[in-house]
Amino acid sequence: MDSIITSNSTTHFDERAYQELNTYIADKAPSVIFLLVDSNTMEHCYPHFMPMLETSARIEVIEIDAGEEFKNIETCSGVWAAMIELGCDRQSLMINLGGGVVTDLGGFVASTIKRGIDFIHIPTTVLGMVDAAIGGKNGVDLGHLKNQVGVIQPPVMTLIDTNFLQTLPKKHLRNGSIEMFKHGLIADRDYWQKMLLINSQYYTDRFDSLIHGSVEIKSGIVQDDPTEKGARKALNYGHTIGHAIESYCLSSDKHVNLLHGEAIAIGIYLESFLSTKHSGLSRAEFEEIENWYQPLELSASFSDSEVDEMIDIMSHDKKNVNGQIRFVLLEKIGTFKTDVHLQAQQIKKAFELL
Repeated sequence: MDSIITSNSTTHFDERAYQELNTYIADKAPSVIFLLVDSNTMEHCYPHFMPMLETSARIEVIEIDAGEEFKNIETCSGVWAAMIELGCDRQSLMINLGGGVVTDLGGFVASTIKRGIDFIHIPTTVLGMVDAAIGGKNGVDLGHLKNQVGVIQPPVMTLIDTNFLQTLPKKHLRNGSIEMFKHGLIADRDYWQKMLLINSQYYTDRFDSLIHGSVEIKSGIVQDDPTEKGARKALNYGHTIGHAIESYCLSSDKHVNLLHGEAIAIGIYLESFLSTKHSGLSRAEFEEIENWYQPLELSASFSDSEVDEMIDIMSHDKKNVNGQIRFVLLEKIGTFKTDVHLQAQQIKKAFELL
């Protein structure tokens, strides 16, 4: 697959990815290479990655616990301390090998230690490949509020090796594919329809090609709006409600924790309903989205008081202005509208669908 190069990002795929990585390391001659992994990628991905790395530089592996609950400042402090102890300097290089938690946190750590060192993302999940590792957003959660602390700083490059997907169960592949469906909804109806035909066939060249297409969509949006002043907000479609549901379930003993993509799928469904009321999405296109959503069989229902708590979480969303909860909504599949201000009572109407 061809590399995707924009004014602020470079993404290489499969065999070329490792060629570019080794060329970059040979040219940069880093003092130390820090390889950040979590407990999952240390077991399943590290053995595949290390033989691909050609360097005589010193390599220090730092392992963190796996899971969204560890994407916080406390984990960052541990990584920062380990890097300093192991001799980090401005010529060091950080490679983040893992899913969205590893790339989000690793990019933030690298962007801030010594006022910033070079870093490379090697995402190992679908979610990481099409979303978390693309676009330069790095950061961590603050309590149960997602991605409240961070920076926008692109990696030197992002390397996508779809062989890592062989290490994942279908549940996690489906989880990441939700962001791919989202890319179609906001930017490309034809891509959305191609995604509808995938039918859980994830270990295929066709799915690999769709990953490439998803990276193209997101990279194009980010190139036009790198700091999220306008069109990039569309990438948050489904996330205002989805993040609130995800955060609430993480902090509640009453609900099973949802994977990120599962929560975003619910958010897409509910925000698509809101789109029919407030931005002109047709009933026919909503039903198309509903027909995609229903077979996911995501069990989620919430009491009125729980919905109130989630609306309070939404009040901290980064798109908000002066405390107003603002949404990205669809005008039609492939076209969006940003900064739609909705009142709590209007948001509650969507939750009635659950």
